[in-house]
Amino acid sequence: MSNHHPEVGTQYGSGQKTFRAYAIGLVLCVILTLAAFGLVEYRCFSNEYLYISLAVLAIIQLFVQSACFLRLNASPEGRWNLMPFLFAILIVAILVSGSLWIMYNLNYNMMN
Repeated sequence: MSNHHPEVGTQYGSGQKTFRAYAIGLVLCVILTLAAFGLVEYRCFSNEYLYISLAVLAIIQLFVQSACFLRLNASPEGRWNLMPFLFAILIVAILVSGSLWIMYNLNYNMMN
């Protein structure tokens, strides 16, 4: 006897997990990854525009993976999964920006 309940996924806001969603996510992630490799390999932009374009591609890939694989959404049921994810992103952003700020200040103070 199986304890698997089909309504569990929708009850906790994760949405219906289908092969189609995973396949679309996989194809989009492969395309975004190959685009990033192509930008670096063929040096389509100057260094600063290359960094910006790679960051944009990474952020787009984060959203694709969140929507297709983690099945995060803004529905009332999905907020139980979306809010902790957004909080984790906020904490990571604070840590990264704080670390960059500290390193910039250390560099400035060491050089002047």
